[in-house]
Parts: sequence; structure tokens; C-alpha cells
Amino acid sequence: MKLETVIAKRPNKTIYRDGDKAIKVFAEDFSKADILNEALNTARIEETGLNVNKIREVAVVDGKWAISTDFIEDTTLAEMMDKNPEKIDEYIEMFVDIQMDIHSKKAPMLNKHTDKMQAKISKSGLDATTRYELHTRLDGMKKHTKVLHGDFNPSNVIIKDDGSVFIIDWAHATQGNASGDVARSYLLFKLAGKDEIAEKYLNTFCKKSDTPKQYVQQWLPIVAASQLVKGKPEEKEFLSAWASVCEYE
Repeated sequence: MKLETVIAKRPNKTIYRDGDKAIKVFAEDFSKADILNEALNTARIEETGLNVNKIREVAVVDGKWAISTDFIEDTTLAEMMDKNPEKIDEYIEMFVDIQMDIHSKKAPMLNKHTDKMQAKISKSGLDATTRYELHTRLDGMKKHTKVLHGDFNPSNVIIKDDGSVFIIDWAHATQGNASGDVARSYLLFKLAGKDEIAEKYLNTFCKKSDTPKQYVQQWLPIVAASQLVKGKPEEKEFLSAWASVCEYE
């Protein structure tokens, strides 16, 4: 592994390019279990037939865990949206179609989305009454086994010159109810300050999938609570308000 060309840097990981490989090197204190789970998630998603950055190797480099995958070069859907705002409706349609294709897949060995959300609610720091309400709400949601990306946003969608689509970053993949995944994507748009795109996205998904918007909205307090676990001070007020409402409006 040649760790020379940095292509992305985040607080707890650095991503390098080495020829046709992308190498994600994690901080020394990063959870080994989470790293191995990310690699396992990606391997399981490979088996669904979706175009993903396939796992090449999991190794330890200078005392740090690293995951090596295919390097997928070309333009992200996020870059296309920023460069061609006049085509935003077309890009949102594409984004929703890709997400619905993901949801059409099965990967029975993935962790369950409901289990992950229950654990996140418990760690959210919200008061006991709100946590009880959210646990109860989640228990009442329909149990599905669809593949969920868990962090589906336009920066994780790569469009190649030939029109083929690759979906990257499967660290948070689970199986469960598609509306929970949609609520998460909607929240990510809102947190990025892209309110208009968020509403276009939600309306498009609900129309294409024949899903009541109110049903997706019931997931919003749950996904807001899960996002609180990340502990970002700039998001706390916004997320706490969403997580604490009895009915999202």
C-alpha cells in the first residue's frame, strides 16, 4: 500500500489513492469492530449485484486499521447537482431511482435497522420520557428486510462517463424499512441547509414508491435521535427539536 496521495481527510480517517485502489486508514482509537463491520457490510452488498467499490483488502498499516477497495473515478451526483442546478429535478429523479433499486435488494446477513435505531435512541442523551416515546414508535413500525444504505446522499453516488452508477460508503448499511432510510436522507439534506432539495426529494420518493409522506415523516424523530449520537454541537438544537415532537409536522 502506498499512502501518498490523499483524496479525502476526516477527523477519524484519511482516504488515499494508490493506482486503482482507494485506501481508507482509520485513526488508532477507531473501533476495530466498526471497521470490520464496514468491510463485512460492503462484502455482503457486493453479493446483491449492486455496483459498489469492492473490497480488496483489510490490513493494519503502521498500527492503524485500513480498508482497501476499488477506486471508482468520475463525478459524484453531488458535484453534478452543484454544477448544473437547472437540472436538479432530473438529478433528484435519478437519486430516488438509485435508492429504490437499493431497497429492492436483500442481504439477509446484514444487521437489522431496528436494532441499530433502538441502540442509538438509548445513547441519544434525550430525557427518559422522549426515549420511551421513540422506542415505542420504532416498535410500532412495520418490519421489512430491504437493504438500506444508511448514509444515502448524492456524494456517495458516482456517475461514470458511460452512465453506469456506483454507490460507495456502506459503513452504515442495514436491512429494514425503506422509509427509515428515506427519512435519513431527507435529514441529511436538511442538515446541509438544502431545504428545497429535501422537499423535492421527499415528494419525488413518495410519488415514485407510492408511499404516504406522513409515514416517512413518522421516522423523522427516530433518525434525528440517532444523529444526536454523533455529538455535533452545531446540530444539537435542531435535532433535539425534531426528536422531541410527538408528531412531526
